[in-house]
Amino acid sequence: MSTAPLTSPDFTSTDLQLSAPGSMALPAIRNIGYGDLGEALRMGWEDFKAVPTHAIMLAMIYPVLGLVLARLVLGYDVLPLLFPLAAGFALLGPFAAIGLYELSRRRELGDQPSAWHAFDVLRSPSFGAMLALGCLLMILFAVWIAAAQAIYVLIFGYAPAASMSNFAATVIGTPQGWSLILIGCGVGLLFAVVALCISVVSFPMMLDRHASAHEAMLVSMQAVAKNPGPMAVWGLIVAVLLVIGSLPFFLGLAVVVPVLGHATWHLYRKVIEPADRPYRAPAQPPKGRRYAADFPVSLFTGRRPGR
Repeated sequence: MSTAPLTSPDFTSTDLQLSAPGSMALPAIRNIGYGDLGEALRMGWEDFKAVPTHAIMLAMIYPVLGLVLARLVLGYDVLPLLFPLAAGFALLGPFAAIGLYELSRRRELGDQPSAWHAFDVLRSPSFGAMLALGCLLMILFAVWIAAAQAIYVLIFGYAPAASMSNFAATVIGTPQGWSLILIGCGVGLLFAVVALCISVVSFPMMLDRHASAHEAMLVSMQAVAKNPGPMAVWGLIVAVLLVIGSLPFFLGLAVVVPVLGHATWHLYRKVIEPADRPYRAPAQPPKGRRYAADFPVSLFTGRRPGR
């Protein structure tokens, strides 16, 4: 089994995923300052301006999902879960932004990315690892929603809220409501810290170096441990921007999410030493012309009969 370092030209993602823990040479982790966070956001904004159509197409998933969830909550008298659902988007954001990382990666290489390049991440050798970590974040999201529901039932019982105004008045104007806010925010903070530690640079690293989910999470936790202050501020920046983007019926997320996605890639570049050989997706063979007379044979052969 190969034990070559990550920068070896013969090293593959399969080697990394099958190797025993600790057998790989991990990439060097840099110390960053608070100014690097602002620089990452600036570069993320530049990426967003350079490819606004692509970013908006990807980010529109968020406001649409937010509106659907809001209507579902209002229609089924589960108002107590409205805020936990909105806040939980931050747990899934690193996985949902993998297409944005691909756009930033291509711009970094000097390419001119098109809308379809965001979906090239599906052909990445490490897409399986990304999917595995994404599933872990989804489980974390589900546990957070269950915990939020349990906290509400513990304080208010099973009686549903009569209306939105009644629910808001109860939460803001009663001691039980303030207990719900304090306990809920405290527990939510724990979930956010876990998500930050395991995913802050994990997905960009898997895309860039084809690391396994285990290796990427290990490096991500080491990056947080080496830069606790800047990483804590980064998590706060992400939370504040997501709240601001969520206020006008989630529509602001169409800008906030892509900017944060691109900025996360640049934060990864500042924290992790670059690989010697940047990954480039293999060129796709040109598709030949097909004719109606070849149907349905062309569906199985991929080429014109007799050629």
